[in-house]
Amino acid sequence: MKKLNLGAGLFVGILLTASLIAIMYLGAQLAGLPFAPFDLFDWMTRVLPGPLITYGIDSMIGAMLALGLDVADTAKTAEQTMAVFQFFALGVVIATLFFGLMKARGAKGDRSAGVILGALFGLPVIALSIAVGQSTLNPALRIGWLAILFVAWGLAVSWSYNRLFPVAVVAADNAVEKIDRRQFVVRLGVATATITVAGAGLGALLARNEQRQVEAALASSSAHNAEGTSAMPFPNANDPVAPVPGTRPEYTPVKNHYKVFLRTEPTVIDGTTWRLPITGLVDNPLMLSLDDIRKYESRDQYVTLSCISGNVGTTLIGTTQWTGVSIQKVLADAKVRSAARYLVFTCGDGFYESVDLAAIAADERIMFCYAWDGNTLPVDHGFPLRIWLPDHFGMKQPKWITAIEVTDQYKKGYWVARGWNEVAQVKTTSVIDTVAVDAVITNGSQKLVPVGGMAFAGTRGISKVEVRVDGGPWQTAQLRAPLSDTTWVLWRYEWPFAAGSHNFEVRCAEKDGTAQIETVATPHPDGATGIHHKAANL
Repeated sequence: MKKLNLGAGLFVGILLTASLIAIMYLGAQLAGLPFAPFDLFDWMTRVLPGPLITYGIDSMIGAMLALGLDVADTAKTAEQTMAVFQFFALGVVIATLFFGLMKARGAKGDRSAGVILGALFGLPVIALSIAVGQSTLNPALRIGWLAILFVAWGLAVSWSYNRLFPVAVVAADNAVEKIDRRQFVVRLGVATATITVAGAGLGALLARNEQRQVEAALASSSAHNAEGTSAMPFPNANDPVAPVPGTRPEYTPVKNHYKVFLRTEPTVIDGTTWRLPITGLVDNPLMLSLDDIRKYESRDQYVTLSCISGNVGTTLIGTTQWTGVSIQKVLADAKVRSAARYLVFTCGDGFYESVDLAAIAADERIMFCYAWDGNTLPVDHGFPLRIWLPDHFGMKQPKWITAIEVTDQYKKGYWVARGWNEVAQVKTTSVIDTVAVDAVITNGSQKLVPVGGMAFAGTRGISKVEVRVDGGPWQTAQLRAPLSDTTWVLWRYEWPFAAGSHNFEVRCAEKDGTAQIETVATPHPDGATGIHHKAANL
């Protein structure tokens, strides 16, 4: 009988928690109401130990690679799926335990029991949602919305228990009346399935429509495009070395640029009311609006940005044009005191990082960035403001910046405090994107198979790329001129055709001749290293 109680609780918990999540999702998409599963997950990623978070990231990326999935395209979806499943599992467990406890006590599932159950589940989640959630609606409205949903869920669980396990009632004819459990289960299943499908389906439809509008806006406003045929030509447009068909775009469309952020969704900041305070060891504290920052002399820079979490050959890398102002100019107006050593950044998503003032003084390219590809910085890439630090992985580059303190005290950054490299300098890497078997070149009687890809060494540049086939000698590839000295380099190698299965490998060297590290290392804590290879059957 105990197993029956728990099984019924499990079943009811699955049905009702799925409906609860669907209604929350619809409310979030329709009216910007809080979506508690994401808020709970975001809170957990902040408080869990760094090694556990790192293990989770590595495991998730490893699983996606094993399944042949594109990490840049699917990582955030996988994270959001985990957030929903975590909340779902929590609701199911609570409902199951409720059934077991009520049956053990011989209690009746009345309204008070339902309200208490909803409060036990809901109050901690509501508190976390208000503390870390992204909804910009009035707190009272958010609290009221979630409170209603959790209490309704608790009442529904309690009512279901009462219908499935009623207290026996003696009728006039001394017969014991009992509920037809099977009929109730069918009705409950149909009702909750309808709510779940309708809520999740309509919410997904609204989300897809919003995403299409964003992508259309980005596509129509781009100053550049991947093929370089726009009115704004790329600086290497006349380079004779053409990318091999199938090589990644030399310039990444903004809508395809990889996204990495702490939360399950990008942080949304109102640019009209946003102000950047620069305080601390300065004689002239500043409070800058976005318009104030745009008044400074602007600078443009083609930049390749990469994520330290990516394995060799990762898609967590992209190239676009960054526009902003040299931080040197802004700090000159703030009149930084001689005792100052660091800028400590605070960000809207809970991120924080320290940047050495000596590095800023030595490199005028370090910028406050407010535009990508000639247009306002996208929301999911750090609007209204982010920093660019040449030669460093993205984990050192704050976005959604909300405050800066000038200080003489070093503070470990968000990811440094969780065990990642303190410097996080970009590792030199080279990648084979394609063995273009469909673009064979005929040179007299010889057939040549174009092989292409990219190489990147941060600001240190690339002097040489070499390709090896089936363990043979290393052969020098052609290099296309980069978009700038801070972007990747595309390369091509024309390999004499030979039928069969082959293994292609690539390596590169920096401008000063320093070879890339060939020893295999995983991303944590310094960034991945090793030789990239690709198999091809010709």
